[in-house]
This record gives sequence, structure tokens and C-alpha cells, in this order.
Amino acid sequence: MGFIEKTLGVISPGWAAARAQNRLRLQAYEAAHPSRLHKSKRESRSADTAVFAAGTSLREQARWLDENHDLVIGLFDKMEDRVIGAHGIHVEPQPLDLDGNLHGDFASQLSALWAEWSVRPEVTGMFTRPEAERLLLRSALRDGEVFTQLVRGNVAGLQHATSVPFSLEMLEADFVPYTLNSTTGQQIRQGIVVNAWGRPTGYKVYKNHPASFTGFNTEFKTIPADNMLHLAQRKRLHQLRGISLIHGVITRLSDIKDYEESERVAARIAAALGFYIRRGDAQSLDDSGEYSEPGAERFYNIAPGMIYDELKPGEDLGMVESNRPNVHLYEFRNGQMRAVAAGTRGSYSSIARDYNGTYSSQRQELVESFEGYNVLQQWFVGQHSRPVYRAWLAMALLSGIEIPPDVDRKSLYNALYLGPVMPWIDPVKEAQAWKANVRGGASTEAEWARARGKNPQEVKRQRLRETEYNREHGLVFDSDAANDKGVVLDATSKESDDSKTD
Repeated sequence: MGFIEKTLGVISPGWAAARAQNRLRLQAYEAAHPSRLHKSKRESRSADTAVFAAGTSLREQARWLDENHDLVIGLFDKMEDRVIGAHGIHVEPQPLDLDGNLHGDFASQLSALWAEWSVRPEVTGMFTRPEAERLLLRSALRDGEVFTQLVRGNVAGLQHATSVPFSLEMLEADFVPYTLNSTTGQQIRQGIVVNAWGRPTGYKVYKNHPASFTGFNTEFKTIPADNMLHLAQRKRLHQLRGISLIHGVITRLSDIKDYEESERVAARIAAALGFYIRRGDAQSLDDSGEYSEPGAERFYNIAPGMIYDELKPGEDLGMVESNRPNVHLYEFRNGQMRAVAAGTRGSYSSIARDYNGTYSSQRQELVESFEGYNVLQQWFVGQHSRPVYRAWLAMALLSGIEIPPDVDRKSLYNALYLGPVMPWIDPVKEAQAWKANVRGGASTEAEWARARGKNPQEVKRQRLRETEYNREHGLVFDSDAANDKGVVLDATSKESDDSKTD
């Protein structure tokens, strides 16, 4: 209490307490108090409880939109392009020799085996590794999560595609039911077996898809956590199951689809209407209010340049004025798409396919949005690509690959994981800007290499090998700084070979 409250407390403690309470209320956060203008909606449930209540509904709505809404289809397509790309996550083995340098021969051997395995890496034999990675990413973003079982060694009924006995079984989120919780002897939360610390130790998985044509299947199998990868979009701590990427914009996307459909229907109706006849002569009506003469309902074939002069006394010809499509539809739709991009780590230009703007504005948007793509890329690499490569390499080593004696065994699992990098809007401007920054000391060559998705050390090693090879074989290119005289000829400066001789 302050001085005034203490003084009032001597005379009237009730007044003092009420004054102190009202002062605290005035000093509290305004947003914490619901009012007529502020509803103050709250979320007090745990993360698992919230996902349990809404996860299935959000997943099914997102799937429906991905099947029927062109904007959602384009959104997930663009996520596949930016995060995975056409060639998938590129894995470059980096085993080192005992001196700490890259062991090129053994790295090349591992790369060749990895490329061979990537042709048919999963149990159905339907997808290549880039295709499988794009499907896994799309399922994880749309459904909130996806599971991948690591199938090692000889399994009944399964024939691995390569000499390395290792394959992937991709499972949608439906295979692990939300409704399966604790039973006697095990702590199960939403189909996941966890220990006392909340760490997953196993997964309860349907042997067949629960919505398949074979009927509802209640037969489960338990997959140990060491053999299962769980790629999940988690928004809160202590959250086991994932939530759809578009969970916060589903309502907006549905409204956009309904609004555009209404506008299209209105435009079709307006385009189908021609003209109308306003009838005002009461003498042509009978006692019932209908037209007395036969064939009163009139139809006309409208043709270009037609002249209509068959109006009866009191009739007037009116034209239907179409105000569709709405001239503000484009502006309104783009405004909604900006909000969708903000809620999905996406880029407005890429999602809406609206590429208007200057070079600076486009590059600023690309730089800001690509950081979101990088977050998703690193999430996918950490939760899927790196564990898959390491599990494959372990099985490859067990299958009889000879390790050279000069390879540092601690570095066997070293690898670079490279995905799509930020594209250059104007390559000439981008290259000149980086070159100016490096020459001016504001940036380093390593930063330049990383901005292009390359490993700086590997770039240096490749440059060294190329330069040494060119010098050894007498090849002269101005890519070697020693051969660059600093003279650049433009397209107008032409010097024929004849002028150089004699």
C-alpha cells in the first residue's frame, strides 16, 4: 500500500483496501480484461489435449483443401520446390583421412552407392528418393506429421532394391491413432509409447490404413523408436503429435474459395442474361392477371446487330447491366493471400503468382521469405535426411564395404546436406554485389559460398584441384587469378585473329 492507503486504513480499512485494489486493476494489462470490444479468448489446455481435440479435424480439412483448392495446391507445391527441390536434399559424404583432409576416393565410393540406393529407397518401389522426400514434406506440412519406418536387414516378403539391405516405409499420420492412450504396464499418449521423461520409446501403428477398402483394422504393431522417424510440426513444448502448417489460415482459405465461387456464379448469371421486357399495359391482361392472348411468353434468338421492334403498347425494353466480375476482387484476393503467406512461412509472390515490383522489393521479399524456407529445410534435414543417411551408411558398412586404412573412422558419418538455395533475381547484380563486398572487406569468401548453398572448404578444395590440374596440363583460363590481366572486352570491342598475326 501507498501512503494514502495506509492513512485511510487507520480510519476505514475497507476504503483503503478498495482503493488499493482499484489501483492494481488500473495498472494491470488492459488486454487481460475482457470487455465489449475485447473478447479475450484463452487457451489453457495442454499441447497434447489441444491437438487431440482438433488434430484430426484440421488434418482432414487441410487434405480436402489440398485436393480441391488451387491456392492451397500451389502453396504446398511451392513449399516442395523451395525446401526439397527437384533433386531432393543433396547428401555429400565427407569422410576425412588421418591428416584431416577429405578422403576423395572413399567419398566418391559412398556417393555412388548412395545414388544407386536413391533410385528405389522405399518398400513399395514406386518412388525415387527426391519423390519420396517431396511426398514426406507435403504430408508433414499438410497433415502436421508423417512417420517413416527404417526397415533394416532381411524381412519376410521384402526385397531391398540394392545390395544395401535398407529401405523406408512411409506412413501417414492416420497409421498412429490419436485415441490410443495408456494401458496397463505402458504409458501411451496418443499412440506413442513414452517413458517417465516423456521421451518416445515406441509407436503403436495400424498394420493397414484404418480407412482402407479392407475395412477398419484394429490390429496393431509396435515399432521401436530407434526404427521410426517422426517428422512433426510442433508449436508448443511437450507436444507429441504435429499440427497442420495451415491450421491458422484454414478459415481464411475456405472463405476465399467460397467468395471466388460466388463471384464466378454471379458472373455466369450476369453473362447469361440478355434483356427483359417491362409490361405495363393493363388492357392486355385478363381477370386473373395473366396475358390473354396465346403465346404470351416470348423467346428470341439474339444475334449481333439485331433490331427488336415488337413491343406492345405500354411495354418497355430493359437491358441487364452486368457488374461482374467485381473490380475489387483482385485487390481483395491479394490482400487475403498476403495474410495466408504470413501465417505459413511462405512468400506472397510465390503463392499468389504475383511478381510485380522493382528489383529491390522483389529481392527483399525473397530474402525475408527464404529464411522461412531455410527453417523448414533444416527441420527436414535434422528430422529425416540426416537420420536416414546415417542409418543407410551403418547398414552399408555392415554389408561389407571396405574402409581404407587411412580413413579416420570418427569421420565416417560426416556429410553435407544441401537443399535448394535462394535463387538470384538478377545474377549479374548479385555477383557484382558479392564481389564488391568481398573486395571491400565487408564479407568473406566463405559467406559467399554458403549463400549459394556450398561448403566453403569443399569449394576451396575443388578450386585447388582444378587450378593444379590446369597448370599441370598447360590449360589457361582466367578463372585462375594468375591469368586474369584485368582486361574485360565488351561486345563492341572485336579483334579478329587476322589482326593479331603479322
